[in-house]
Amino acid sequence: MAEKLSVDDADYRSKLLKQCKFDKEEELEINVGQYGKTGFPAPFKNYRLLWEISDLSIEEAYYWILDFLKDSFPIVEKLEDSFAAAENSAFFGVTQQRLGAQQDKISQFLATTGKMVKELFQMVRELRILDERLNYYDKVEAELERPLYERERKDEITLKGMFVDLVQGGGKSAASIYGLAQQLEFVTLPDLFFDAPPFRTDKEQIQHIKSLDRDFNRNVLRVLERNLNHYTTWRESTHKEHKNRKQFMLKYLQQHFNIIQMYIAWIKPYLKNVSKLSLKGQSMSTPDIVAAFETSMLDVEILARKSLGPIKAKGETVGEGFDCLLATFKFRTRAELKVQQEGYQRGPVHIGRIEFELRSYLWTEEEIKNYRELKEKETLMLIGDVSESVQQAMEALGDELQRYLKEAKGEKEEEKKEEKKALPKKSLMESLFGDFYTPRGKGSKDKKVSVEAKARAEAIAEFKKGAPRGAAKISNAIFINFKKAHRMVA
Repeated sequence: MAEKLSVDDADYRSKLLKQCKFDKEEELEINVGQYGKTGFPAPFKNYRLLWEISDLSIEEAYYWILDFLKDSFPIVEKLEDSFAAAENSAFFGVTQQRLGAQQDKISQFLATTGKMVKELFQMVRELRILDERLNYYDKVEAELERPLYERERKDEITLKGMFVDLVQGGGKSAASIYGLAQQLEFVTLPDLFFDAPPFRTDKEQIQHIKSLDRDFNRNVLRVLERNLNHYTTWRESTHKEHKNRKQFMLKYLQQHFNIIQMYIAWIKPYLKNVSKLSLKGQSMSTPDIVAAFETSMLDVEILARKSLGPIKAKGETVGEGFDCLLATFKFRTRAELKVQQEGYQRGPVHIGRIEFELRSYLWTEEEIKNYRELKEKETLMLIGDVSESVQQAMEALGDELQRYLKEAKGEKEEEKKEEKKALPKKSLMESLFGDFYTPRGKGSKDKKVSVEAKARAEAIAEFKKGAPRGAAKISNAIFINFKKAHRMVA
């Protein structure tokens, strides 16, 4: 089980790296003889540059490096884009206004979605009750195909009990089966009523009543016939009513579910906007941001990569190798709000200090996936995800919601027949000694797996021992050419 981390933990990113299977961590020299953890995997080669200017926008430097990366690598993706601003700055005020507008929309959509999800629970519950009732009706309907006195009565008795309780009012009503037995002394009436088999036609009911003429009073049979006739009509009409009700509920459920999905689709862009407009808490606690100053902090991380072909061990492909360049940008800026020419809207122009690092790696597909996972975990810890709560509420309904939705679309679930697998015959030694006996060749499979894992690890290690690849050379070219292009001492 992974260790629970907190953003307040000073070493939380180092622990995240270990969780994502990055054992080695890069160290940065702070003073002579002192090293501090950077929170990044140890690179093959790295370059670091700090540049501060008072009159030039730092956007130019960012796009200069980005365009260089796009020319050199076929795949360039952004892994992080976050910011923080001082509370009294104009930039903070502008972003909070936009953030508030997005949050208002989210709260409206979430309130409506929450109400509709609550109604969805009630609809699924009603469909469960309808399924339970229809189960009794369908079983009685199936029994009608058999001869009259060979029909099972258990489901019919259940429906008759519902009829007496719900329609006739149970023992409290004098007109019910139980009321007639208590007050008018039709003692045998309840037994005769519940023992009667289900009837398909009126002829079968008349035939059954005539068969009782010899043993029972005519007055009792007359009351029995009236109640059986009333019950049979009720059973047929309510069966049709339940079927129609279920069809209506299924269509309504499908419509309701589609509307919820539509609202969730509408919410997602707003949630994305809120996560981007939210301030990064870790940057807010740094001494670079002072509440009274017009300062802001921006963090951007880009991963550029190109494939180096498959990694092979003993002639078999065990993965794909990538030449990767990880570019991280830290901006400490003074945001000046200037009127833009198009539309005359105020927008921030960032002027200040840029600090970027270029780290080159030889990574496999698995390592790239692990690093992406690290960034996602870090983002969730810093910002959080609201849409998960809606998704969990939908999943709480279980498989029944999906079953009813499929039924509403007319898709009938195929009954899966479980095939019984024949158990392998045990040898005499295995039957005698049980788990203590290991047949010959049984341990060879485990040995083969360990050999393959070892060969894979060796192939990946050999791939990483190679000479500096394109990423290291390109990062060097970016570092030198950037300084030349911006009139720095080369």
